[in-house]
Amino acid sequence: MTFPTVRLRRLRTTPTLRAMVRETTLSPAHFVYPLFVVHGRDVQEEIPSMPGVYRQSVDRLAREVEEISDLRIPAVILFGLPAHKDPLGEENFAANGIIQQAIRAIKQANPDLLVITDVCMCEYTDHGHCGIVHEGQILNDETLDILGKVAVSHAAAGADVVAPSGMIDGMVRAIRQALDRADFKQISILSYAIKYASSFYGPFREAVQSAPAFGDRRTHQMDPANVREALREAQLDVDEGADMLMVKPALAYLDVIQRVRDRFDLPIAAYNVSGEYSMIKAAAAQGWLDERRVVLETLTAIRRAGADIILTYHAKDAARWLMATE
Repeated sequence: MTFPTVRLRRLRTTPTLRAMVRETTLSPAHFVYPLFVVHGRDVQEEIPSMPGVYRQSVDRLAREVEEISDLRIPAVILFGLPAHKDPLGEENFAANGIIQQAIRAIKQANPDLLVITDVCMCEYTDHGHCGIVHEGQILNDETLDILGKVAVSHAAAGADVVAPSGMIDGMVRAIRQALDRADFKQISILSYAIKYASSFYGPFREAVQSAPAFGDRRTHQMDPANVREALREAQLDVDEGADMLMVKPALAYLDVIQRVRDRFDLPIAAYNVSGEYSMIKAAAAQGWLDERRVVLETLTAIRRAGADIILTYHAKDAARWLMATE
């Protein structure tokens, strides 16, 4: 049957009808909000390249958690700035490190808020790389023991999910084994299984002061040109025990999200990264686009591609906009 019998515009005539037949849903329940935590008291520093996003001290987290919870955002992911950086990033796995303090503060404020922790070395090391460095090279296997220690320390502090992000070969297996040995079998692993060597990370590196002191991260993060390799990376992490898979970045890699969704039954997360956020904020500040509409369209596109979970700096604003339409 063809026009005029079939008129697809009939299903678009009113907002109510459009909502009833909408194929992809978007709600605050899909969001994870990133938090940047620093030492000190009553610290709230806006990140210049990420308007509306702040570095905060632990004593401010209770107020932040209350706001996040009121917006029905179910989870946060934590990134920390250490008091001191060294070759091994020892504060990363210290019992009273900045992330460990933050986990305890959040769980005290709201035990039901899901706490995800980033497990990597780059924020804590003086060289800014994601593993142990010797003579300019990242030592893959020697790094695995450190990642296991970090994950166990986060679990001991009360984290619900650990998220290894360094793209170090064997990281999921090493972390799963370390958690199980320490009797944290219930802790989930959200693997940054597919993390591209992207130029969209610039504002984040300013936020956590983690730019590499030399070289770059292309020896372990993926070539943006590859997608078959992404499926191999994801399969390895599934085989090693990952409970969830992540694709990072999101917006420039919607095809990758869809390929991963089609291949695997695990929950799929996508990280709507700092550069994607900052581009929209900058254009909106110039009046070049409608921030609300563009943000919701962007997040819907990520969901449509197949993401169950979206890590996004837009989470609080998007939650407010979505709740206002209920």
